[in-house]
Formats: sequence, C-alpha cells, structure tokens
Amino acid sequence: MALALKYRPKRFEDLIGQDAISQTLRLALKTNNLSHAYLFSGLRGSGKTSTARILSKCLICDEGPTPTPCEQCDNCKAANEGRHIDIIEMDAASNRKIDDIRELIEQTKYKPSSARYKIFIIDEVHMLTKEAFNALLKTLEEPPEYVKFILATTDPLKLPPTILSRTQHFRFKKISQQDIVHHLEFILNKESVPFELQALQILARSGGGSLRDTLTLLDQAIVFSKGYVDVQSVTKMLGLVDPQRIEELFHLILAKDKEGLLQIAQELQEYEASMILDEMIAYLKEQLFLKNPKFSTLLYERFFKILSDAKSLLFFSGDDAFVLTLTLLKLLEATKVKEIEELIAQFEEQISTPPMQPPAPKPISKPPQSLAPRPKSAQDSFATLIDKLYKRSYELGECFEKSVQFVEFSDGVLRWISTPPPECKEKLKHSYATIRHLVQEIFGINTKIQKVDPPKKCETAASMVEEAEFGSCIQQEAGLHAPQPQSDILNEPLVQKAKELFKAKRVVVKPKV
Repeated sequence: MALALKYRPKRFEDLIGQDAISQTLRLALKTNNLSHAYLFSGLRGSGKTSTARILSKCLICDEGPTPTPCEQCDNCKAANEGRHIDIIEMDAASNRKIDDIRELIEQTKYKPSSARYKIFIIDEVHMLTKEAFNALLKTLEEPPEYVKFILATTDPLKLPPTILSRTQHFRFKKISQQDIVHHLEFILNKESVPFELQALQILARSGGGSLRDTLTLLDQAIVFSKGYVDVQSVTKMLGLVDPQRIEELFHLILAKDKEGLLQIAQELQEYEASMILDEMIAYLKEQLFLKNPKFSTLLYERFFKILSDAKSLLFFSGDDAFVLTLTLLKLLEATKVKEIEELIAQFEEQISTPPMQPPAPKPISKPPQSLAPRPKSAQDSFATLIDKLYKRSYELGECFEKSVQFVEFSDGVLRWISTPPPECKEKLKHSYATIRHLVQEIFGINTKIQKVDPPKKCETAASMVEEAEFGSCIQQEAGLHAPQPQSDILNEPLVQKAKELFKAKRVVVKPKV
C-alpha cells in the first residue's frame, strides 16, 4: 500500500501542520456548536479531504458528536473503510453539471439510514458550473437538520460570494518543511528503513509543502535507493545537483577562481538551469540560518538579487547554459565590491595619514607680451551673445541684431539701445527670459540689463531756405551748428534763378523755443 494511504490521518491529533483548524473543529464538536456547511481550502496535500473524513466520523460516531471517536462502533469502522452509506463523497471535477447537483439535492430529502447525520463531501467544488452553484444555493443555506455539507477546494477565489457567505471557511496553510521532515522520520522509523536526514530535507523541499506529494516521492526513493534513503540516491532520482557540488560552487565563487568556476559550469550543463538556481537559493538560505561567517548580509542580498534576476532571464533566453554561466560570473564579480564599513575605514585612514608635501613648483617664465592672448572685450562678448541667439533661433538672433545696439558694460551692468521694429517686438518680448539667461551666462550671473534711451533726432527742415538759415540735421549731428553766411547763399546762381521764377520773398522763420 502507498505510504500516503497507509499513514492517512484517522484522528484530529494525526493532522500535520494544521493545529489551529484541528483545535477549532474539536472545540466545536465538544460544545456541539456545529455549522450546517463547511468550506476547506488550501494547497493540494495539505489535509482537506482527510479533515473532512475525520469530521464526518466524529459526527456519526455512536458516542458523538465527539472530538475523539471510539473507533469501535460500526459507524466508525465503516467510515474508516470508506463504505459508510450516510457519508456521500462527490468529485465535482467529474460531476459538475446541474443534473448532478439535482440528484444530490434529491438525496437530502431522505433521512440517514443508520447514522445521526447524512454528510455530503464535495471535493474540488470550484469546478461546478454556474448553474450547478445556483441550484445548490437554497439547499446549502437551509438544509434539513440531519444534513451536513463539507466542501473542499484548492481555489476558493473561483467560488461565488453567495457560496462563501453560506459556509464556515477554514484555510489550510502550507505545511512547513520541518513538520514534513519529522513526519518522514516517523514513517521510516516505523517501516524500519534507514535514511540520511539531508535526503529527507531534499524530499521535503521537492514536495513544495504538500505532504501527499512528499510521501509519493518517499515511496519512489525507497524503491530507487534499494532500502537506504541517502542523499546521492535522492538527488540522482530527482535529477538534482548534489549539495556538495553546490557547496563547491560557492567555494569557488568566494575564492574568486574564475577558471574553476567555468569548468564546473560546463559540467552542470546536463541539469536544468532553473533547478540549479533554486538549489543555490536554498543553499544560501540554509547558510543564512547557520550564520556562516563567510557570507555577510550584503553578500546575501547581492547573491539573491543576481539569482532572482537570472530566473526571470530564463523565460526570455533559449540558451539556459549561457544564462547559468553568466550568472556564475556575475556572482564572482559581486564578491569584489567592498562593504561600506571597509570604505569608511579606508577613508578615515587616509585622513589620519598626513599628506606628503609636494615639491616646490618651478617658476614659470612669463611668455613675451606679444604672445599673450588679448583679453576679451565687452564688444566681443556682445558679439558672442548674438551668435548664441542665432544658434538658439535664427529668427530671434536676426531680430535682436536689428533691434539692439551695444552701448557699454561696466560695474556688472550691460547697457544697450533697443529700437525694435514692429515685426520684432513680440518676438523679443516672449524671448526675454532666453536673452537674459544667455547674458548672465556670458557676462556673469549677476549681470543686470539696462536700456538706454536713443539720442533725440532733430526735426526735418521745412524748406531749403530754412535749412540754409539754420543748418541741416547732419550738420548739427556733426557739431557744425554755425550756418553759412547768408550773403553767400543768396548770391548763388541757382537761388537767384529760383527767386526770379517763383517771385520769392525772403521770410525769416525762427525756431521754437
């Protein structure tokens, strides 16, 4: 007989890793505070169906309802043998239609044949169809007093809320590796099979928290190892890497032996890369709890991050061997990074050590005056400003060059004359922030801009005679304000000819004060 069936729990005390659920159900039976419907959810092999059968036996025992069935009455014996007529087990994965539920509901109308209750155990209840759930609702909410429902599922999220609200929900947790190892030791001692403790730990880890899966692997290991469950046989059976090879792998990484690491990477190509990464993570976890001085907390964190990234990289790469080799080299490089405390100690040591006095610099002869670079004038800086504006925006540079005239730069103030044409006013107004930024970049961050009013232009002369009397604007701009003698102008042949032609009279126009 398979170990999973031979050592299936018969009492609440035999349940592995579900102490809270076991205690709750025993107290409910002891105080007769029972519900009409229960829902057991959790990982496969965590004890849901076994708990349902134990609860059923406790309900129909001649001394019950009791948390400790007698195991002697006909009801207990029939329940243990799985042949009790009032305990109806139904697999919802293969009986999922509404007709199956209608048949079940029809059976609830009849009282139990020999027991106190008629109990319906529906396994994998989440596989029922929507119509089947709807048909079950009314009966599940108000069943006859002699009917009990026990539902079991591995995926409670697929159940309708109307079902969840009508049941007492018990969540079976994942069984710890330590509890599984203790149970395996108990079974092997009872079966008189010698074993190595590390081999049982590998089996428990491979079972993934499912006791039934682990017991199935143990059955296989006993046969494969010819009656002696050791590490070498278990790893070979499961296709795993020997733990000593994993330990050797990390030894080469810590020793920074790149050649040895590449050699062992080639030897590991026959194994699955994802499995090797899992074994390496498991090894790091084990060394963390053993407080191995070779690994620091920072090193654990770096190694785990690299291995986690490698697992995700396997989904996108078709060459697992290359990913594994690259991961091992990254682990090797991660050991070269210094810790923060070490860097601080080195820094403090450098500070405490007085620096060596550098040799006195040799005097450098000044270059001839003719070779010295000419200092950049403010006018050149203004030209640089125009060039940068052209590079930023040709239109902006063109408007700025046409509109702005450099005056001077002194005491951190840049003065210019701004006479923009109408088509450039809006452009210069919106781009003033850019212009100011470039001015501060070229002339200095604290440079201020000051606009200087342009010089006033004289009014245009009213006539040639007036210009002759008072002088032209060009003369005034040039500083030549003294008019020519009137006699010289009036005696000009051209003026004389105009006077005769137009019969002109001399008029003196005085300027406005």
